[in-house]
Amino acid sequence: MIHFKGRDLAANTNLPRHVPVAPQYWLNLFTYQTWQEFLAAGGEVTGFRENRWKTVQNMHPGDYLLCYLTGVSRWIGLLEVTGAAFQSDEPIWKDNKFPVRVPVKVTAKLEPITAVPILTMKDKLPLFENLKSPHAWTGHFRGSPAKWPSESGQIVASAIHAAVRDPIERPFDPAKLSKVPPILKTASGQAVTVPEEEPATVPEQSTPDEQVGSAAGVSVSAAKEDTPHTEMQWLLAKLGNDLGLGVWIAKNDVSRSYKGHSFKELPQLKLVLPVNFDDATRKTIELIDVMWLKGNAIVAAFEIESTTQVFSGLLRMADLIAMQPNLNIPLYIVAPAERRQKVFSETNRPVFAKLNPPMSEVCSFLSFEALKEKLAQVAGFVNFLKPEFIEDVAEPCTLDDV
Repeated sequence: MIHFKGRDLAANTNLPRHVPVAPQYWLNLFTYQTWQEFLAAGGEVTGFRENRWKTVQNMHPGDYLLCYLTGVSRWIGLLEVTGAAFQSDEPIWKDNKFPVRVPVKVTAKLEPITAVPILTMKDKLPLFENLKSPHAWTGHFRGSPAKWPSESGQIVASAIHAAVRDPIERPFDPAKLSKVPPILKTASGQAVTVPEEEPATVPEQSTPDEQVGSAAGVSVSAAKEDTPHTEMQWLLAKLGNDLGLGVWIAKNDVSRSYKGHSFKELPQLKLVLPVNFDDATRKTIELIDVMWLKGNAIVAAFEIESTTQVFSGLLRMADLIAMQPNLNIPLYIVAPAERRQKVFSETNRPVFAKLNPPMSEVCSFLSFEALKEKLAQVAGFVNFLKPEFIEDVAEPCTLDDV
């Protein structure tokens, strides 16, 4: 006989009093800051926004909260509900009250580096099945609490316990633990951001080595090509080539070179797009910085933003989504790590949130630094990797209403 640890419903059902009910599983979102604050307060009370009161009242002693760390998209702990829901303004968290609260106890706890990445569970969780867009799964992590199917909850709980018993360190970009832009709500309840004004775009500056080269008589045009933008374009194009994929480079950049390497020397470079689109779509995608192709299909598209503004590449991506809403390909904004918050702010603008699918559901942020670090790590076996490995390096641009 299977015995469930959970609440007894005999008081309001026809079940015999000794028959327990299986525990329910609930998603509990944390940022790194709110997780640290929760633990610092004793790890005995978790909280939610005021409008979650009705949902939280459905939690009962013996239920489990699956603790998900946003930013790095990892499972970091497991909590067991120990009492009835209540409301309180007693300070626990610095930036939010989270007045709707539940008493809990920590039954499993991990560190960010040993936490379980959600993407390692793609073959186990039903939420990854039949996705309409590359990041559609992130829709399950937009707000909490959210009740999870028992089967999925048990799979996650087991993975967390296994990670506690046998921890595996999985390095990540620490910038992913940083705060995201302030989340605002539209009249319909949709989460969006409104980017702050920034200084006008400044041209990319040449490096000291380039300036010396120019003074020594090296071609000024060659020096100008060795910009951060061109470097990233070369690295992404060469990576796609090494993965055995066809490579497209924006038609206005394809004649460039980086540190003496001509873009046209890549064996897998395509000078004619093998996909069939209408004229408007074709004109748009021809200017995307880098695309990876497999046969006639686009595997991934990358827009590189190395200057102050990140808007031009996003507009091109938005045009593509608007003209081809069923185009199920991952899109990446590639920018310096310091531009992370700017990218998140822009991708979640109301105008992009209204697209179908929303920009944030198909777009990820990939930092220059994380890309170069990963390329150094896989240099010896890059030919054996699948294109999907880039998903572990990038970060979905979706907002988590924590």
